[in-house]
Amino acid sequence: MGILEDFLPAFLEDVVSERFGRYSKYIIQDRAIPDVRDGLKPVQRRILYSMYESGNTPDKPYRKSAKTVGDVMGNYHPHGDSSIYDGMVRMAQPWKMGHVLIDGHGNWGSMDDDPAAAMRYTEARLSPIAMELLRDIDKKTVDYKDNFDNTAKEPMVLPSRYPNLLVNGVSGISAGFATEIPPHNLRETVNACMAMMDKPDISLEELMGYMKGPDFPTGGIIMGEEGIREAFRTGKGRIYLRSKTAIEDLRGGKQMIVITEIPYQVVKSRLVTAMENIRLEKKVEGIAEVRDESGRDGLRIVIELKKDADAQGILAYLLKKTDLQVAYSFNMVAIVDRAPRQLGVREILGAYIEHQKEIVSLRTKYDLDKAEDRAHVLEGLVKALNILDEVIATIKASKNRQDAQKNLVERFGFTERQADSILVLQLYRLTNLEITTLDKELKETQKTIAYLQGILGSNAKLLKVIKDEMTEIRDKYGVERRSVIQGEVEEIKVNLEVIVPAEDVLVALTGEGYIKRTSKLSFTRSGGELDAAGTKEGDYLRQVLEVNTIDNLLILTKRGQSYLLPVHQIPEYKWKDAGTAIVNVIPIPKDDSIVEVIPVKDFNQPDMFLFFITRKGQVKRTELKEYYTNRSTGVLACKLGEDDEIVRVLLSDGSQDLLLLTRLGMSIRFKEEEVGTMGRAAAGVRGISLKDGDEIASAERVEGDEGELLVLTDMGYAKRSLICDYPQQGRGGKGISSFEFKEGKRVKPNGSRMIGAFLVKEPFMVTTIADNGEKIVFSTEKAPIEERRSTGRQIASLEKGETLRDVLKLPMVQPPTIQS
Repeated sequence: MGILEDFLPAFLEDVVSERFGRYSKYIIQDRAIPDVRDGLKPVQRRILYSMYESGNTPDKPYRKSAKTVGDVMGNYHPHGDSSIYDGMVRMAQPWKMGHVLIDGHGNWGSMDDDPAAAMRYTEARLSPIAMELLRDIDKKTVDYKDNFDNTAKEPMVLPSRYPNLLVNGVSGISAGFATEIPPHNLRETVNACMAMMDKPDISLEELMGYMKGPDFPTGGIIMGEEGIREAFRTGKGRIYLRSKTAIEDLRGGKQMIVITEIPYQVVKSRLVTAMENIRLEKKVEGIAEVRDESGRDGLRIVIELKKDADAQGILAYLLKKTDLQVAYSFNMVAIVDRAPRQLGVREILGAYIEHQKEIVSLRTKYDLDKAEDRAHVLEGLVKALNILDEVIATIKASKNRQDAQKNLVERFGFTERQADSILVLQLYRLTNLEITTLDKELKETQKTIAYLQGILGSNAKLLKVIKDEMTEIRDKYGVERRSVIQGEVEEIKVNLEVIVPAEDVLVALTGEGYIKRTSKLSFTRSGGELDAAGTKEGDYLRQVLEVNTIDNLLILTKRGQSYLLPVHQIPEYKWKDAGTAIVNVIPIPKDDSIVEVIPVKDFNQPDMFLFFITRKGQVKRTELKEYYTNRSTGVLACKLGEDDEIVRVLLSDGSQDLLLLTRLGMSIRFKEEEVGTMGRAAAGVRGISLKDGDEIASAERVEGDEGELLVLTDMGYAKRSLICDYPQQGRGGKGISSFEFKEGKRVKPNGSRMIGAFLVKEPFMVTTIADNGEKIVFSTEKAPIEERRSTGRQIASLEKGETLRDVLKLPMVQPPTIQS
């Protein structure tokens, strides 16, 4: 036989899947997921059973943890000592367990995530309530299996005389499955269990009358009754855990926030550090100091506030930004009949009740067998004492013990068991007192037999025994509810004023897309002039906004995207600094650019709209509130056609007229209300019918006949014409001419296209930018008032071949008021 014939070919996929299947089955059943009956993972069960077997019980002195770990590892759990000790540590920590199962002595860690001391230093024994998990295990109540090396037997489940899975909860992750069951109140859980015994088809609502929800050992406030109901029904649900806080007054008008309970599984030291970082980074104004004053009297974290600080506002911010409030998700998965299942509370309690019926039945059968054996022996002894002389004579006449046993059986009809007990009877038992005692014991034993047979013969009696024993455990170990349940999830509203001190500032945006936030003081110290603004060479100020740090900027781009940028998030620079590229603040793509920046204090202003005007003459009106977002990335502001882009966006109340101006000098004026309100993703409707080669240059809102329209060409020619010369028309028409371009070889040209238009009611300064970057500033008064269809006058002198590429209206900035 060749060496190759010893091997069979196999596909890697088959080998891996088969072996991973075995591995995942093992970690699901025997490592990470608890049994629905006793609520324990295998390592926990082995630790408790090993301690019980070695007599490490509450009535004995503490024993070194290393001894327990060694016993568990050597007899039952063939894994590393750290996994066993970690299991012991968790069962000894009162901030993780509803009721600790290990009574630890020494350093067993802390809520600050300090690790327990090494197992050679700590000592432990079973806690009193852990004995209730093991009660009756010696009465053949549970099945046993061989340990890993077939040298000992270990229980497959513990009797668990109270519903430990719900009382202590569990957390675990395995292959394809995870479980997260929170702790519940022992009294409530036992009451719910007994209610279900009385009424197996009890509704979830009735059950929740007994068992209101989780009860975490760390207390806190549970919000979300609907989440509890869903979790109890399906096994999955979400609730929110909030710390227990109070605002206390200090001397000098100061206040402090005192935290006395934090959410389950939150590490206290990390929570304190997170709040201290918020103070250090000044993310919130008003926190003076954060102190951890926890000690023997319990948990206590103090946040001392500065004078006149908004305590409620700061608390709301901390709840939102730290683990003072967390979400908790139920995922109640347990092993049922050797398979993982997601379970609601009714299914968990139902499985537990069936387990208890089995445990008590097996225990009763064990006690009954013992009682019947004892009654049988007593009956033999009583019978023997009644014919004592003959029994003694028979024994004396026998050759040996075996012969005496045989003679007693044959002559008097005793059983072998009775004959054996007669032979070992001590002489003092022959007194009249002892004979009376035997009679009495026999009658008591017969009563016990009748009682035990009654339990086995009646489901009602069986349930009563279970309920009586559970009531005893409830009354002995039950504690008051620690977590408060609040029906509704309270929304956390953080006022921006808490995070950001309100301050009037300037926001400057340049033509090349640089942005900065500057204090009014810096602007004044730099000379109080817009021209003093720092820009990169060849760049220019395009927009200057006087806003407050608690305002928002709505940034709209030519490709129809909108970005919401809080003013306080814009980096602060001196007025003489160039600022930072806008792409460092919001993620605008390289092929996009800003069209409009609109300051917004309140997005919920009634009847406020954004008007979008595209290069191809489309117009759209959408409610302002639709553009509020929490996203830092862009959202669609306006759907655009092929090769189209946004040229203007105007904030409007919809009550005026819209006047559009095209590159070739055409214009149209129509009522804003002619454009119906549309959704954010709509494409809009036609505002003007454009000639071939024409496109929109600008748009303004006008009202009545007051004012003039200033128009400007690329060659610096401008003029003003009266608004009354622009009659209202219907939306979508061709419009009327607003400017006459000079044509001919002998005529000095006045431009080839319009670059901008402004509504003029009061004189203001206009800034134009030439192709070479030169800035030309002039007053609107310099532009002559002419007829609507006229050629205008040159007011911006340009070098030969140069044209204007941009026209701006920059505001007059008021210096800050100095308080005396």
